[in-house]
Amino acid sequence: MSDSPANERVEIVEVAPRDGLQSDPTLLGTSAKVDLITRALDAGLRRIEVVSFVNPKRVPQMADADDVMAALPRDRGASYIGLVLNRRGFDRAIEANEQGAGVDEINVVVVCSDTFAEKNQGQTTQGLIDTSNDIVAAANAAGLPVSVTLAASFGCPYEGELSVDRLRWVAEQVAASGPREIALADSIGVAVPTDVRERVVAVRELVGDITLRCHFHNTRNTGLANAAAAVEVGIRVLDSSLGGIGGCPFAPNATGNIPTEDLIYLLHRMGYDTGVDLDRLVSNIDWLEATLAHPVPGLVGKAGVFPR
Repeated sequence: MSDSPANERVEIVEVAPRDGLQSDPTLLGTSAKVDLITRALDAGLRRIEVVSFVNPKRVPQMADADDVMAALPRDRGASYIGLVLNRRGFDRAIEANEQGAGVDEINVVVVCSDTFAEKNQGQTTQGLIDTSNDIVAAANAAGLPVSVTLAASFGCPYEGELSVDRLRWVAEQVAASGPREIALADSIGVAVPTDVRERVVAVRELVGDITLRCHFHNTRNTGLANAAAAVEVGIRVLDSSLGGIGGCPFAPNATGNIPTEDLIYLLHRMGYDTGVDLDRLVSNIDWLEATLAHPVPGLVGKAGVFPR
Protein backbone atom coordinates (compact mmCIF):
# COMPACT_ATOMS: atom_id res chain seq x y z
CA MET A 1 0.00 0.00 0.00
CA SER A 2 3.04 2.31 -0.02
CA ASP A 3 2.21 3.60 -3.51
CA SER A 4 -1.29 4.67 -2.44
CA PRO A 5 -2.79 7.80 -4.03
CA ALA A 6 -3.12 9.35 -0.54
CA ASN A 7 -6.88 8.86 -0.28
CA GLU A 8 -7.68 10.70 -3.49
CA ARG A 9 -11.45 10.63 -4.01
CA VAL A 10 -13.16 8.49 -6.64
CA GLU A 11 -16.88 9.24 -6.90
CA ILE A 12 -19.27 6.32 -7.26
CA VAL A 13 -22.53 6.64 -9.16
CA GLU A 14 -24.86 3.93 -7.87
CA VAL A 15 -27.03 2.67 -10.73
CA ALA A 16 -28.79 -0.35 -9.19
CA PRO A 17 -32.20 1.34 -8.85
CA ARG A 18 -32.30 2.06 -12.58
CA ASP A 19 -29.77 0.13 -14.66
CA GLY A 20 -29.69 -2.64 -12.10
CA LEU A 21 -33.43 -3.25 -11.93
CA GLN A 22 -34.46 -2.48 -15.51
CA SER A 23 -33.71 -5.98 -16.80
CA ASP A 24 -34.08 -7.97 -13.60
CA PRO A 25 -36.73 -10.72 -13.77
CA THR A 26 -38.15 -9.59 -10.43
CA LEU A 27 -40.50 -6.61 -10.69
CA LEU A 28 -40.07 -4.57 -7.52
CA GLY A 29 -42.71 -2.31 -6.09
CA THR A 30 -42.15 1.36 -5.37
CA SER A 31 -41.51 0.90 -1.64
CA ALA A 32 -38.79 -1.71 -2.28
CA LYS A 33 -37.08 0.61 -4.76
CA VAL A 34 -37.15 3.47 -2.27
CA ASP A 35 -35.77 1.08 0.37
CA LEU A 36 -32.90 0.16 -1.98
CA ILE A 37 -32.08 3.83 -2.57
CA THR A 38 -32.28 4.64 1.15
CA ARG A 39 -29.91 1.78 1.97
CA ALA A 40 -27.43 3.15 -0.57
CA LEU A 41 -27.70 6.57 1.07
CA ASP A 42 -27.16 5.04 4.51
CA ALA A 43 -23.89 3.52 3.29
CA GLY A 44 -22.63 6.91 2.08
CA LEU A 45 -23.45 6.88 -1.63
CA ARG A 46 -24.53 10.34 -2.77
CA ARG A 47 -25.02 10.15 -6.55
CA ILE A 48 -27.70 7.62 -7.43
CA GLU A 49 -29.38 6.92 -10.77
CA VAL A 50 -32.87 6.33 -9.43
CA VAL A 51 -35.29 6.16 -12.38
CA SER A 52 -35.66 6.40 -16.11
CA PHE A 53 -38.45 8.37 -17.76
CA VAL A 54 -39.08 5.90 -20.57
CA ASN A 55 -41.99 4.11 -22.20
CA PRO A 56 -43.26 1.63 -19.56
CA LYS A 57 -44.26 -0.80 -22.30
CA ARG A 58 -40.59 -1.17 -23.25
CA VAL A 59 -39.18 -1.07 -19.72
CA PRO A 60 -41.98 -2.06 -17.33
CA GLN A 61 -39.65 -2.02 -14.33
CA MET A 62 -39.52 1.79 -14.62
CA ALA A 63 -43.27 2.36 -14.91
CA ASP A 64 -43.48 3.89 -11.42
CA ALA A 65 -40.74 6.49 -11.94
CA ASP A 66 -42.92 9.38 -10.80
CA ASP A 67 -44.02 7.53 -7.67
CA VAL A 68 -40.41 6.65 -6.78
CA MET A 69 -39.34 10.28 -7.17
CA ALA A 70 -42.20 11.49 -4.96
CA ALA A 71 -41.21 9.07 -2.16
CA LEU A 72 -37.45 9.70 -2.00
CA PRO A 73 -35.88 11.36 1.05
CA ARG A 74 -34.85 14.94 0.27
CA ASP A 75 -32.69 15.71 3.29
CA ARG A 76 -29.68 13.46 2.66
CA GLY A 77 -27.50 15.66 0.46
CA ALA A 78 -28.00 13.25 -2.44
CA SER A 79 -28.04 13.95 -6.15
CA TYR A 80 -30.77 11.87 -7.78
CA ILE A 81 -30.22 11.14 -11.48
CA GLY A 82 -32.99 10.45 -13.98
CA LEU A 83 -32.33 8.84 -17.35
CA VAL A 84 -34.15 10.25 -20.37
CA LEU A 85 -33.97 8.96 -23.95
CA ASN A 86 -35.96 11.65 -25.73
CA ARG A 87 -37.56 15.05 -25.29
CA ARG A 88 -40.77 13.47 -23.99
CA GLY A 89 -38.82 11.86 -21.16
CA PHE A 90 -37.07 15.13 -20.41
CA ASP A 91 -40.39 16.96 -20.25
CA ARG A 92 -41.64 14.37 -17.73
CA ALA A 93 -38.57 14.97 -15.60
CA ILE A 94 -39.09 18.72 -15.71
CA GLU A 95 -42.77 18.30 -14.81
CA ALA A 96 -41.76 16.22 -11.78
CA ASN A 97 -39.36 19.00 -10.76
CA GLU A 98 -42.14 21.56 -10.98
CA GLN A 99 -44.17 19.38 -8.60
CA GLY A 100 -41.32 19.30 -6.08
CA ALA A 101 -40.42 15.65 -6.68
CA GLY A 102 -37.89 15.97 -9.45
CA VAL A 103 -34.41 14.79 -10.28
CA ASP A 104 -31.20 16.67 -9.50
CA GLU A 105 -29.46 15.54 -12.69
CA ILE A 106 -30.39 14.34 -16.16
CA ASN A 107 -28.58 11.55 -17.99
CA VAL A 108 -29.02 11.11 -21.75
CA VAL A 109 -27.87 8.11 -23.81
CA VAL A 110 -26.26 8.22 -27.24
CA VAL A 111 -25.45 4.80 -28.73
CA CYS A 112 -22.25 4.88 -30.78
CA SER A 113 -23.22 2.32 -33.44
CA ASP A 114 -26.16 2.76 -35.80
CA THR A 115 -27.55 -0.78 -35.54
CA PHE A 116 -27.58 -0.81 -31.73
CA ALA A 117 -28.95 2.74 -31.73
CA GLU A 118 -31.87 1.61 -33.87
CA LYS A 119 -32.50 -1.44 -31.66
CA ASN A 120 -32.19 0.53 -28.42
CA GLN A 121 -33.84 3.84 -29.28
CA GLY A 122 -35.23 3.64 -32.79
CA GLN A 123 -32.86 6.19 -34.34
CA THR A 124 -29.42 6.31 -35.93
CA THR A 125 -26.49 7.55 -33.91
CA GLN A 126 -26.74 10.94 -35.62
CA GLY A 127 -30.41 11.12 -34.69
CA LEU A 128 -29.54 10.37 -31.06
CA ILE A 129 -26.81 13.03 -31.11
CA ASP A 130 -29.35 15.58 -32.35
CA THR A 131 -31.81 14.53 -29.64
CA SER A 132 -29.10 14.66 -26.99
CA ASN A 133 -27.98 18.12 -28.08
CA ASP A 134 -31.56 19.38 -27.79
CA ILE A 135 -31.94 17.91 -24.29
CA VAL A 136 -28.57 19.24 -23.12
CA ALA A 137 -29.54 22.72 -24.27
CA ALA A 138 -32.90 22.47 -22.50
CA ALA A 139 -31.33 21.12 -19.30
CA ASN A 140 -28.69 23.85 -19.29
CA ALA A 141 -31.41 26.46 -19.77
CA ALA A 142 -33.31 24.97 -16.81
CA GLY A 143 -30.18 24.97 -14.64
CA LEU A 144 -30.24 21.18 -14.40
CA PRO A 145 -26.86 19.37 -14.58
CA VAL A 146 -26.75 16.95 -17.50
CA SER A 147 -24.49 14.07 -18.48
CA VAL A 148 -24.40 12.10 -21.72
CA THR A 149 -23.59 8.40 -21.72
CA LEU A 150 -21.95 7.10 -24.89
CA ALA A 151 -23.28 3.55 -25.00
CA ALA A 152 -21.35 0.83 -26.84
CA SER A 153 -18.17 2.93 -26.60
CA PHE A 154 -16.07 -0.23 -26.76
CA GLY A 155 -18.05 -2.48 -29.09
CA CYS A 156 -21.47 -3.23 -30.55
CA PRO A 157 -23.44 -6.48 -30.14
CA TYR A 158 -24.54 -6.27 -33.79
CA GLU A 159 -21.70 -4.57 -35.69
CA GLY A 160 -18.76 -5.87 -33.66
CA GLU A 161 -15.74 -3.65 -33.13
CA LEU A 162 -16.29 0.08 -32.70
CA SER A 163 -13.35 2.08 -34.01
CA VAL A 164 -11.68 4.76 -31.94
CA ASP A 165 -12.35 7.18 -34.78
CA ARG A 166 -16.08 6.47 -34.55
CA LEU A 167 -16.01 7.04 -30.79
CA ARG A 168 -14.12 10.29 -31.23
CA TRP A 169 -16.64 11.46 -33.85
CA VAL A 170 -19.54 10.84 -31.46
CA ALA A 171 -17.75 12.34 -28.46
CA GLU A 172 -16.77 15.49 -30.32
CA GLN A 173 -20.34 16.22 -31.38
CA VAL A 174 -21.72 15.51 -27.92
CA ALA A 175 -19.06 17.62 -26.21
CA ALA A 176 -19.93 20.60 -28.43
CA SER A 177 -23.40 20.76 -26.84
CA GLY A 178 -21.91 21.47 -23.41
CA PRO A 179 -22.89 18.68 -20.99
CA ARG A 180 -21.32 18.68 -17.55
CA GLU A 181 -20.14 15.09 -17.92
CA ILE A 182 -19.62 12.42 -20.60
CA ALA A 183 -19.61 8.73 -19.71
CA LEU A 184 -17.90 6.05 -21.77
CA ALA A 185 -20.04 2.93 -21.38
CA ASP A 186 -19.00 -0.63 -22.14
CA SER A 187 -22.63 -1.63 -22.51
CA ILE A 188 -21.94 -5.25 -23.46
CA GLY A 189 -18.78 -5.92 -21.47
CA VAL A 190 -16.22 -6.44 -24.23
CA ALA A 191 -13.47 -4.01 -23.18
CA VAL A 192 -10.11 -4.84 -21.66
CA PRO A 193 -7.75 -2.43 -19.85
CA THR A 194 -5.76 -1.54 -22.98
CA ASP A 195 -9.00 -0.45 -24.67
CA VAL A 196 -9.90 1.67 -21.65
CA ARG A 197 -6.57 3.47 -21.57
CA GLU A 198 -6.62 4.12 -25.31
CA ARG A 199 -10.20 5.42 -25.46
CA VAL A 200 -10.07 7.56 -22.35
CA VAL A 201 -6.98 9.31 -23.69
CA ALA A 202 -8.51 9.68 -27.16
CA VAL A 203 -11.74 11.22 -25.86
CA ARG A 204 -10.10 13.40 -23.23
CA GLU A 205 -8.26 15.26 -26.00
CA LEU A 206 -11.63 16.37 -27.41
CA VAL A 207 -13.77 17.31 -24.43
CA GLY A 208 -11.84 20.06 -22.69
CA ASP A 209 -13.06 20.65 -19.14
CA ILE A 210 -15.99 18.23 -19.37
CA THR A 211 -15.71 15.51 -16.72
CA LEU A 212 -15.25 11.96 -18.02
CA ARG A 213 -16.98 9.06 -16.31
CA CYS A 214 -16.82 5.33 -17.06
CA HIS A 215 -19.54 2.67 -16.93
CA PHE A 216 -18.43 -0.96 -17.17
CA HIS A 217 -20.30 -4.24 -17.43
CA ASN A 218 -18.77 -7.47 -16.23
CA THR A 219 -20.11 -9.67 -19.02
CA ARG A 220 -16.71 -11.24 -19.74
CA ASN A 221 -15.26 -10.80 -16.25
CA THR A 222 -13.12 -7.78 -17.16
CA GLY A 223 -15.19 -5.01 -15.56
CA LEU A 224 -13.12 -4.51 -12.41
CA ALA A 225 -9.84 -4.68 -14.33
CA ASN A 226 -11.25 -1.98 -16.60
CA ALA A 227 -12.23 0.15 -13.60
CA ALA A 228 -8.70 -0.11 -12.23
CA ALA A 229 -7.29 0.91 -15.62
CA ALA A 230 -9.69 3.85 -15.77
CA VAL A 231 -8.62 5.33 -12.44
CA GLU A 232 -4.97 4.81 -13.37
CA VAL A 233 -5.48 7.10 -16.39
CA GLY A 234 -7.29 9.74 -14.38
CA ILE A 235 -10.99 8.78 -14.32
CA ARG A 236 -12.48 9.86 -11.00
CA VAL A 237 -16.15 8.97 -11.52
CA LEU A 238 -17.32 5.38 -11.98
CA ASP A 239 -20.75 3.75 -12.26
CA SER A 240 -21.59 0.52 -10.45
CA SER A 241 -24.57 -1.46 -9.23
CA LEU A 242 -25.10 -2.99 -5.80
CA GLY A 243 -24.62 -6.74 -6.06
CA GLY A 244 -23.68 -6.43 -9.74
CA ILE A 245 -27.31 -6.59 -10.85
CA GLY A 246 -28.51 -5.28 -14.17
CA GLY A 247 -27.57 -5.12 -17.81
CA CYS A 248 -28.96 -3.74 -21.03
CA PRO A 249 -32.35 -5.28 -21.93
CA PHE A 250 -31.76 -4.53 -25.63
CA ALA A 251 -28.34 -6.21 -25.98
CA PRO A 252 -28.11 -10.01 -26.37
CA ASN A 253 -26.42 -11.80 -23.45
CA ALA A 254 -25.60 -8.53 -21.64
CA THR A 255 -25.07 -9.41 -17.99
CA GLY A 256 -24.71 -7.13 -15.02
CA ASN A 257 -22.80 -4.04 -14.08
CA ILE A 258 -19.71 -4.21 -11.92
CA PRO A 259 -20.78 -4.73 -8.28
CA THR A 260 -20.54 -1.60 -6.16
CA GLU A 261 -19.21 -3.48 -3.15
CA ASP A 262 -16.51 -5.22 -5.24
CA LEU A 263 -15.52 -1.92 -6.87
CA ILE A 264 -15.27 -0.09 -3.55
CA TYR A 265 -13.24 -2.92 -2.03
CA LEU A 266 -10.86 -2.65 -5.00
CA LEU A 267 -10.57 1.13 -4.78
CA HIS A 268 -10.07 1.18 -1.01
CA ARG A 269 -7.32 -1.45 -1.25
CA MET A 270 -5.70 0.64 -3.99
CA GLY A 271 -5.68 3.59 -1.59
CA TYR A 272 -8.55 5.65 -2.98
CA ASP A 273 -11.34 7.19 -0.91
CA THR A 274 -14.99 6.80 -1.94
CA GLY A 275 -16.81 8.16 1.10
CA VAL A 276 -18.70 4.85 1.33
CA ASP A 277 -18.90 2.62 4.40
CA LEU A 278 -18.10 -0.73 2.79
CA ASP A 279 -19.18 -2.87 5.74
CA ARG A 280 -22.54 -1.14 5.85
CA LEU A 281 -22.94 -1.48 2.10
CA VAL A 282 -22.14 -5.21 2.17
CA SER A 283 -24.68 -5.72 4.94
CA ASN A 284 -27.40 -5.05 2.35
CA ILE A 285 -26.55 -7.97 0.08
CA ASP A 286 -28.64 -10.51 1.99
CA TRP A 287 -31.59 -8.10 1.85
CA LEU A 288 -31.08 -7.56 -1.88
CA GLU A 289 -30.98 -11.27 -2.66
CA ALA A 290 -34.07 -11.90 -0.54
CA THR A 291 -35.93 -9.01 -2.16
CA LEU A 292 -35.05 -10.09 -5.71
CA ALA A 293 -35.54 -13.78 -4.83
CA HIS A 294 -32.28 -14.78 -6.54
CA PRO A 295 -28.52 -14.62 -5.90
CA VAL A 296 -26.52 -11.62 -7.11
CA PRO A 297 -23.13 -11.96 -8.84
CA GLY A 298 -21.04 -9.73 -6.54
CA LEU A 299 -18.31 -11.54 -4.62
CA VAL A 300 -17.31 -9.34 -1.69
CA GLY A 301 -20.77 -9.89 -0.23
CA LYS A 302 -20.02 -13.62 -0.24
CA ALA A 303 -16.36 -13.62 0.75
CA GLY A 304 -16.49 -10.69 3.17
CA VAL A 305 -14.36 -7.61 3.58
CA PHE A 306 -10.63 -8.10 4.26
CA PRO A 307 -9.22 -7.56 6.81
CA ARG A 308 -12.17 -8.26 9.04
